[in-house]
Amino acid sequence: MTLLKTSLLAVAALAATPVLAKEAPKPAPKPVIERTGAPTGVIASTALVPVGSKILYLSGSTASPIDPAKPEEFGDTATQTKSILTKMKASLEGMGWSMGDIVKMNVFLVGVPENGGKMDAPGMNGVFKTFFGTVEQPNKPTRSTVQVAALGRPTTLVEIEAIAAKAP
Repeated sequence: MTLLKTSLLAVAALAATPVLAKEAPKPAPKPVIERTGAPTGVIASTALVPVGSKILYLSGSTASPIDPAKPEEFGDTATQTKSILTKMKASLEGMGWSMGDIVKMNVFLVGVPENGGKMDAPGMNGVFKTFFGTVEQPNKPTRSTVQVAALGRPTTLVEIEAIAAKAP
């Protein structure tokens, strides 16, 4: 056979070979924020935020007065915690975020006389559990809670700051 005939036969053979369909590459799974912790725990033990996530820092916030006509009355630890978390939720939602996006919180509590000068962690946690780890909002942030000697006003018992993140 001549070189020309051999080449033509090779081209014909290739043309007759069925083309195997290439599978489209599977898209990479969407990055998510990974949280760990005891299922019955109040807070997460860890929160792993993937590279490229948007991070939002929420400055420390204190409660609003229960009655605007009485600007120095903020209520007890539970009442103040509810005020702060409600404001935080509204602020986040106004920006298209949610309480479920919070990955880290720092809570500062002042001791109260009715608790022997110690912080009212149960009062704060009772309200906290209505905002995190619920059926409606199952995400829990990591959190530090510390007792401080005082906050900005004599009747302020709680200040909370937070960091929120959204995976890309």
